[in-house]
Amino acid sequence: MTLKTYLTIMLLGTAICWAAWVVVINSIDPETTNLVGLLLFYSSLFLAIVGASAILGFLVRFILLRQELVFRQVVRAFRQSFLFAAVIIASLILQSFHLFTWYNALFLIIGLTVLEFFLISYKRV
Repeated sequence: MTLKTYLTIMLLGTAICWAAWVVVINSIDPETTNLVGLLLFYSSLFLAIVGASAILGFLVRFILLRQELVFRQVVRAFRQSFLFAAVIIASLILQSFHLFTWYNALFLIIGLTVLEFFLISYKRV
């Protein structure tokens, strides 16, 4: 897959995810919805954040870090955008249960930072 194809697919997919999130926001009442409505809300927002931050992260890496291979920049940007979106969604879920405190946020960030360091250091044999 070429870089142009990847960016086109990611832009299109991200736009669809943001549109789906807007539809969910406008059509589902959070006070009366069931688990399916909440799942649609969180999953569409998660995918939209992953797509937007992956594109943004790749573009920043592509402009600032020209010495690396483009494939590695794409993989790293996508992995970090996945973790970033996980922090956002986990924080929103904690907030919905009134459990979001500064130390829970700190534990979440530390846990995902340790996971990121593990993924960076992990080498396939």
